[in-house]
Amino acid sequence: MKIVIAEDQGMLRGAISRLLGMEPDIEIVGEAGNGEQALQLIRKRLPDIAVLDIEMPFLSGLDVAEILSAEGSTCRVAIVTTFAKSGYYQRAVKAGVMGYLLKDTPVSELAVSLRKIYEGNHVFSPHLTFSISKELNPLTDRESELLSYLKEGYSVSEISKLLYLSPGTIRNYISEILQKLDAKNRIDAVAIALSKGWISN
Repeated sequence: MKIVIAEDQGMLRGAISRLLGMEPDIEIVGEAGNGEQALQLIRKRLPDIAVLDIEMPFLSGLDVAEILSAEGSTCRVAIVTTFAKSGYYQRAVKAGVMGYLLKDTPVSELAVSLRKIYEGNHVFSPHLTFSISKELNPLTDRESELLSYLKEGYSVSEISKLLYLSPGTIRNYISEILQKLDAKNRIDAVAIALSKGWISN
């Protein structure tokens, strides 16, 4: 099976690539150091599986998975991450990824998981799914978008112009967000949402 690996840490990417490349039935057809490069490689080399880190420059692994899903790509996606965040996991599932695995998984086990994914099976680390699958994101898409603007330091006035909503409506959204997240203030709300993976870094 043909594999593309996307990981922004060069040494880790090289190690995974070398070790997986030693498996007789695995061919590494591309390596990428960021999400944009990964997307181009996947479109060009048409791998069977893309092994994607989540937090990468330009596009995250979840962004890449969502774009591939929207394009109807036949490339299967395995997310390999250190992040047990419920928001990340839920986005991955929604994007139709076939695997969600921990980075500290031995490469021999990763190879076994990739073979299962190649055969059409889903492989999710039980250490991740047991605890986080029950923690649903309480924010609507609009609330998540608004909170992302707050994270970037935009004022209520600036957000109201960006979203074509009145400042009063924006403040109502913020109050709703604080209540849903049981947050003390806007900074606390951003911190909670980031820790859960409900908004991106």
